[in-house]
Amino acid sequence: MTGPGVRLAAEELHPALSDPVLDAMSFLNEIMARHPDAVSFAPGAPHLSHFDDLDPDRYVRRYVAHVAARRGVSERRARQVLFEYGPSRGLIGDLVARALHADYGCAVPERSVVITVGAQEAMFLALRVLGRTPDDVLAVVNPSYVGIIGAARLLGMPVVAVNDTDDGPDLAQLAAECRRLRAEGRRVRALYVAPDFANPSGTYLPAGARRRLLELAEREDFLILEDTAYGFTGPAARRAPTLKALDPGARVVLLGTFAKICLPGARVGFAVADQPVAAARGERLLADDLAAAKSMVTVNTSPLAQAVIGGMLLEHGGSLAALGRARAELYNANLAHLLDALERHATGPDLHGRVTWHRPRGGFFVRMRLPVPADAALLERCAAVHKVLWTPMSPFYLDGSGTHEIRLSCSYLDPGEIDDGVARLAGFLRSLPDTRRRSP
Repeated sequence: MTGPGVRLAAEELHPALSDPVLDAMSFLNEIMARHPDAVSFAPGAPHLSHFDDLDPDRYVRRYVAHVAARRGVSERRARQVLFEYGPSRGLIGDLVARALHADYGCAVPERSVVITVGAQEAMFLALRVLGRTPDDVLAVVNPSYVGIIGAARLLGMPVVAVNDTDDGPDLAQLAAECRRLRAEGRRVRALYVAPDFANPSGTYLPAGARRRLLELAEREDFLILEDTAYGFTGPAARRAPTLKALDPGARVVLLGTFAKICLPGARVGFAVADQPVAAARGERLLADDLAAAKSMVTVNTSPLAQAVIGGMLLEHGGSLAALGRARAELYNANLAHLLDALERHATGPDLHGRVTWHRPRGGFFVRMRLPVPADAALLERCAAVHKVLWTPMSPFYLDGSGTHEIRLSCSYLDPGEIDDGVARLAGFLRSLPDTRRRSP
């Protein structure tokens, strides 16, 4: 730096800014930019074909007509609403509440819905409102989505991790953490969980495990932040009810996004918080507090973006399930193609026992274990030499584990790209040292 001026010291800024979790997403964007010719299994982004026939103007017109008819105003006045700031809790809460009831059996009032700037803001607001003091602790599954970990770190909310199992969070360990924290004068305030093909683990909670988790939340007195981002991808006939649909005691705050089933560029998500809050001036809902906090963060979610999402919902009969059906078909086909390509290219005596991966029934992600640490240097070599990218799993773990794991995303690619990418990946895997061999 030359000339006069302020020079800030990193130690004078928020300590979370030095946390590697906050660098995880930007690091992947940077390495993708450096290797544009590489096949990338890194981004968990929607497939670009979903945007080919997308007509935002048509969706806005559809939503404007809906608002004019519902409120008994002219379409001109209904359109003007989209050019104003709008209420902090959003404009399309009625559509979201009706869709959740019709599709998933979640009978929630419209006023319990807050429309957010993506699910990320919903997470941030929920943690800000629930975390009163440093004695309020967030529990997550290990591994967990970096967005919730990063939000907690920025807010100064302590985080504890419990192990992942085939049935979701290790409930015995979670109960033990609740008891340990109570003995220290602290508490698990909330558990963040994505029960449907979680990012990054791909874990799916069976219906029985969901009920047991709700029972534990009731016994230990914590809330559940349920992230539903990937639930639409599972086979409809075997889909377990959402935790919110099974929730008789308002233990669940539902977090949702339209990024995967509509378009990520709109940046529209939602939180459903129907928990009653006792106050001196009368009872309110937790959603009222989320909206109040939002008014100090983003003021409101773009009314134009909400109108696009609202119009897309209306064109699909007001159904989230119908809106996600075509997307789910593509993602499930891609997932099956990725798993088949791995069986064809990444098996054989030379890789047997050295490389393993899990086989999820839905979602975007396959988790693979390597015989060597999967760090940034290894990813850089893989990109430069083998022209294929993946995501290191270590940032998703709180306990320093996951160093030998990578995440492969199938959502962004075409079948031919998946075949090409797995063939390149197989070459990379065969180049890794065989750590089973020992010198005599």
